[in-house]
Amino acid sequence: MTLTVGFRLGNDTTGRQVTVLVTETGVLHRAHGLYGRLPRVSPPVASPALAATLPALRGDNPLARRIAELRTEHAAYTRKGYTRPLIPPAVVRVDVKEHPPQDRMRHRELVHAFTDAAPTTPRSLEAAIKEFRTLLGLPTRPEGIAPAPRGRPLPPRVTAMLRTLAHGSAITPTRPRPVGWTVTGRAVRLHVGAAGEDLDRAAVLDLQAALSAWLHFTEQPKESAAAERPPSRS
Repeated sequence: MTLTVGFRLGNDTTGRQVTVLVTETGVLHRAHGLYGRLPRVSPPVASPALAATLPALRGDNPLARRIAELRTEHAAYTRKGYTRPLIPPAVVRVDVKEHPPQDRMRHRELVHAFTDAAPTTPRSLEAAIKEFRTLLGLPTRPEGIAPAPRGRPLPPRVTAMLRTLAHGSAITPTRPRPVGWTVTGRAVRLHVGAAGEDLDRAAVLDLQAALSAWLHFTEQPKESAAAERPPSRS
């Protein structure tokens, strides 16, 4: 027995359909073709976490990426005109043993078992994913709460300089030189002496960190930026 979650969408304009499903092992299966014809099954897409050859992927949940991809596939095909829910999002436990992910074998029997047993009751994709995760004992996303965007963490040096700007202090080069700069919360100022001087790598990295801190410090929310934008002339 294999637990699956997936859907089948149809495009009435082109007469084509697509079936996408994810199994409990974290493998995505896809099949597509014309209405009334035997669909063409694509090679399965296994989660990178199943191999765990990269340190960054060790401990990653194999289902996380594939469930996210299931959402992406549903949205992408809907935008392409696949708006008819031939099989609404559903959770199905099929009586088929999935091929080992490393074999990358097209599993037509698994896809057929899903489409044959899937109910036709209208349902949202998020509701199906929630049931799928619940049956597997995985945490689910609370209803009505969208995932918070995750920004890339700032380097420690930039974070420290950002605190300096927030305290109203200026950032200056680590070593004084004829060609220098000063970064404050209001502006970035360059100091040019009588003669020019090339900045070495250490000086460039110093300036880059200060500029990154200044850009984050002066970044405006979208609402504020829109309010300050001058009205367009008609």
